[in-house]
Amino acid sequence: MRSGVRSTPIPTEISVPADYHSHTPLCHHAEGTPQAYVDAARLAGVTEYGISDHAPLLPEPFDDWRMLEGDLPEYLRWIEQARAHADGQLAIRAGLECDWLPGCEPWIGQLRARHDWDYLIGSVHYLPDAALGTWDFDNPKWLGRWAAQDLETLWTQYWQAYAAMAESGLFDILGHPDLVKKFGFAPAGDLARFYEPAIDAVAASGCVIELNTAGWHKPCAEAYPAPRFLELACSAGIPLVLSSDAHAPGQLGRDFAPAIALAKAAGYRETVLFDKRQRRLETLP
Repeated sequence: MRSGVRSTPIPTEISVPADYHSHTPLCHHAEGTPQAYVDAARLAGVTEYGISDHAPLLPEPFDDWRMLEGDLPEYLRWIEQARAHADGQLAIRAGLECDWLPGCEPWIGQLRARHDWDYLIGSVHYLPDAALGTWDFDNPKWLGRWAAQDLETLWTQYWQAYAAMAESGLFDILGHPDLVKKFGFAPAGDLARFYEPAIDAVAASGCVIELNTAGWHKPCAEAYPAPRFLELACSAGIPLVLSSDAHAPGQLGRDFAPAIALAKAAGYRETVLFDKRQRRLETLP
């Protein structure tokens, strides 16, 4: 979700898959102009550039790392500025990253009606907490709380929420599947016991998952999801997109070469493109 890492785009002579997970300064923890992101997308060689900032949540202010509802018109202008700068030479896709919380369905439905989106990403950033009500467990400000967590319970809660999000049918893409590992905390034993029920739910839903490269730059030092999850997802027929979760222009398409290798090792040969929530396939290079 949050990124303090900055990098410089490196020109590439080959196309790499579309990058659909990226942010704007409206979420208060990203930087860059529409023009800079488009230029960086061209340099990175991505086939399409998707904009999917953190969607508003009610009641406001829900937290300090997302758009407000009143920012949506400015967000749509930001997307149109990106399209104008791309000048038809790069497809610009409009999306939102929406948080899955109990009872969020009516609000997500309202957001869906605000614009003719190309896709919606669903993500789990919040879990129940006895003291806080809910907590954004991947926020570095709560890092100290992890020492007191029962990891078996917390991972169970996370994956149950992920499965429920898939079952809702509200989203096109499910974001960073194992974000719960961000700070390197995981229960002992074979983690497939958490993965398998969630994968069954995702497969039944028809949703796409993302291979999110941002995890390589977090304490877990591993892309989201883990290779074992990715293998199981491929075996279950779950489609895939690659995403950088860019919070600065130079992060677009970041680490897509090792991500492509990881996807292929798991059995993937194609990723998915979105246009007005309709899908088509692109072959992995």
